[in-house]
Amino acid sequence: MPGPFDGKCGLILGVANRRSIAWAIAKRLADGGARLGFTYQGERIEKGVRELADSVGSPLVTECDVRSDDDVARVFAETAEIFDGRLDVLVHSVAFAAAEDLEGRFTDTPRDRFWLALDVSAYSLVAAARAAEPLMEAGGGGSIVTMTYLGGERAVPHYNVMGVAKSALDSCVKYLAWDLGQKDIRVNAISAGPVRTLAARSIAGFPTMEAIVEEHAPLHRHIDADDVGAAAAYLLSDDARNVTGTTLYVDAGYHAMGM
Repeated sequence: MPGPFDGKCGLILGVANRRSIAWAIAKRLADGGARLGFTYQGERIEKGVRELADSVGSPLVTECDVRSDDDVARVFAETAEIFDGRLDVLVHSVAFAAAEDLEGRFTDTPRDRFWLALDVSAYSLVAAARAAEPLMEAGGGGSIVTMTYLGGERAVPHYNVMGVAKSALDSCVKYLAWDLGQKDIRVNAISAGPVRTLAARSIAGFPTMEAIVEEHAPLHRHIDADDVGAAAAYLLSDDARNVTGTTLYVDAGYHAMGM
């Protein structure tokens, strides 16, 4: 029986290790029949990303500095070469803020690190979507999913400048959805609850965040990366062909609560 992603090609930005949300999404896509390319940032994680990519038969693993337009262009040129000039799926799971800005006061965020967080965490989606546009158009359309968080809508202690970056990312999703919709390219976001990833370790008080969500969310349980992977697989599939500009919450219902 054919899988939901048979014959489709995707590019995954943001896998750090096997606990990454991006990896959970990639596994769902690969299990559904997709051919996938992967990017990594820095030599420190290269070996691990290559091993994961090899486990799903990836034909492309390449470094990408999302702050460089030239590097982004190179990555998508390599993607086009590998996938015969087309791309069906793009997963953007890229975010960064300096560790010292994820504790203490948001008010004390210096200007240079403020723009660093927004550049990596929000503008990178714009740059990637722009580079993916002609490849998706060549294939008759495509789907893009990025990762956001409730801290972009409400103040979450210690999330600080990353919350501001996620707010910008949320707005980018809507404007990209409008621009790209005429070419049948969909752009959506997933707002996950606290998931134990490498990035989460840098957020001061993360265990407290987990405990609060479990206590107050209607379903009273934790969220894991596989939950997010399942939601992303839906948004990236043809089943969601009329879903765009949308944020899908995977947080056990926590976002719906006032107290």
